[in-house]
Amino acid sequence: MSAISTSSVARDRLPGLDGLRALAIVLVLAYHLFPGLAPGGFIGVDVFLVVSGYLITALLVAEHRANGRVAIRRFWGRRARRLLPALVVMVGTTAAVAAAIGGDVLVGIGWQLAGVLTFSSNWVSIAQGSSYLDQTSPELFRHAWSLAVEEQFYLLWPLLVVLLLLLPLRALRIAVPLALALASAVAMAILAGDPAIDPAAASAAYLSTLTHGFGLLLGAGLALAVDPLRAEIPTRRAPAWAADLGALLAAGGLVALAVALSIDAAITYRGGIVAATLLTAVLIVCLAHPAGAAARIADAPLPRWLGERSYGLYLWHWPVLILLGAALPAIDRVGEQSWMLGLGALAIALVLAALSAPLLDGPVAEGIIAGLKVVAVAVVAHAVWGMARTLTPDVRRAGIAVAAGLLVLLVGTGWATLAAIALGALAGLLLCRAGEVTAAGGLSIPISRRVGAACLVAVGVLLLGLPLLAALVPS
Repeated sequence: MSAISTSSVARDRLPGLDGLRALAIVLVLAYHLFPGLAPGGFIGVDVFLVVSGYLITALLVAEHRANGRVAIRRFWGRRARRLLPALVVMVGTTAAVAAAIGGDVLVGIGWQLAGVLTFSSNWVSIAQGSSYLDQTSPELFRHAWSLAVEEQFYLLWPLLVVLLLLLPLRALRIAVPLALALASAVAMAILAGDPAIDPAAASAAYLSTLTHGFGLLLGAGLALAVDPLRAEIPTRRAPAWAADLGALLAAGGLVALAVALSIDAAITYRGGIVAATLLTAVLIVCLAHPAGAAARIADAPLPRWLGERSYGLYLWHWPVLILLGAALPAIDRVGEQSWMLGLGALAIALVLAALSAPLLDGPVAEGIIAGLKVVAVAVVAHAVWGMARTLTPDVRRAGIAVAAGLLVLLVGTGWATLAAIALGALAGLLLCRAGEVTAAGGLSIPISRRVGAACLVAVGVLLLGLPLLAALVPS
């Protein structure tokens, strides 16, 4: 008799994931809005990363199994339609309010906008020397670093998944992302060093996709191992009580880490965040038990409501907190009365997340995407004109070629929506005239013309090369 028999079951959703997202966003909200309540609540982001890697990989594997191929450009388009409309509304609204308030809230707004609109906030923050460990800095879009890490993963991981699925040995497919996850975690432990001695190194290790990507890769490896969306699921497995106990212990472990860790402690980077990702993986496995009570609790109405709106809550909560602090300077954001700002920001973020979820679906989302196409074309055209006047002939020719190819893609394919937004926004910031870009509020951001041009060309080549890779990689 086989060790594991199977039965055919419809697998239209993954149990408990909305509840897991709810736990993640609660930890993040506690960390940001109520200082001292959960000093290690930042691990909520790592819970999100594991869930994202798990779910995205499961969807890619299921699509390959059903169709014999993965439509990578369609995948990118779905991600854009899912993420961009809410992001653009949040950025536009909060940037407008920040401009009205003025003052410190506008510090660095130019490079922040460039980072958030190109999903490169983490790298831009590292290049600017911005420290994530400095929680008193009023950066409006500081939280966008994790969105950047996820989007960079979404951009590259489908290409690697298609190649992994060509490997004949299932164990090897699983081993690749797990080995990459191990390398990423070790790199964080080494490069972060001791935050008390060198907080800049710890901040860079925390923000970098290369050293903070292990949660995504662990989730991806788990999905390749268990293939949760397959029609046949194992019927011989651990008892339900054991899965429920495991879920309880894993969830309790995450809460304990949120209380015990801190962003400026060396142990956070030398195993603390890794422990959070491992506990999340255990929790995912335990919630998947078909007879367990844990998934039913996680899928109860309140956790599901929070989980379904976790993206909106994440987008809005931090800018709202910063703007409230700027509008009410008498209340110290990290002082004894900070809970007042936290409660206000929580209430506003809940309302905005609840309202934006239905409003940004269907035709509204498509309208925002279409509008972004038009804006992106205008920005790229303006950038090309700027290059023609300020850059050297070699860089000028390369930049014009990149922009021209991008516009061809924009007209000819749906994939280019995301590429146009990314390249257009980046070009608008990085094409320097006298070595600087003037940001909103009259602030100037010094940027090397040579570095800016090199970044533009590199990003353009990447964006134009990805559709080619998507066409050449066997499905």
